[in-house]
Amino acid sequence: MFPTTPVRRAPRRARPGALVAVGVLVAGVAALGASLGDRPSAASPAGPSAAIRSTTVGADAAPSPDAHGDGSGDLGPAEGEVGAGVTVFDDAVPAVANLDPDLRDAVRRAATDAAADGITFYVNSGWRSPAFQDQLLRDAVTRYGSAAEAARWVATADTSPHVHGDAIDVGQWDASSWLSTHGVDYGLCQIYDNESWHYELRPEAVGGRCPDRYADPTDDPRMQP
Repeated sequence: MFPTTPVRRAPRRARPGALVAVGVLVAGVAALGASLGDRPSAASPAGPSAAIRSTTVGADAAPSPDAHGDGSGDLGPAEGEVGAGVTVFDDAVPAVANLDPDLRDAVRRAATDAAADGITFYVNSGWRSPAFQDQLLRDAVTRYGSAAEAARWVATADTSPHVHGDAIDVGQWDASSWLSTHGVDYGLCQIYDNESWHYELRPEAVGGRCPDRYADPTDDPRMQP
């Protein structure tokens, strides 16, 4: 037979050593969270470039507008680096001026229509020189620890559509979200699942649908050596 009334037990006092162990565990979890806090998110327009931009702008990814200008050595706007607050209408900025004219026109038409919804299309990255792309790749390898992992975010200068002016990384969240819904009307398509900010022109998609996305650049046949 079991007693009908639960037996009350005196609460156990935590041993001092146990409290110290718990404190160490909590501190360790907090440190781990801090170290992972800037890892790229597949959904974030700040994405890997914001993370890489602790050393430089990020790859075939888009840094947040306040993350520009760090660690690119002697490179600067003439090589495709973008300062804070640049929009798709800033012709004085080489990253915008050197975009493929058809891509630039499509993005500007989309930006004009999005402005009616109170949305501004900032340029986190556009055209890049081969030297700038090479720098981004070196920084990505350092950041992610291997060439294989870096390749998920950064193309080589030979393969990157940015070097040819065929890609634009759009910020912020509201702009990339707007494009995910309306971009196809202008032939602007998201290319990679892990880069919600990276758009390229696909004129054949107008009136239909964008091509299926690649998981990341390593899945893109264009990126193969």
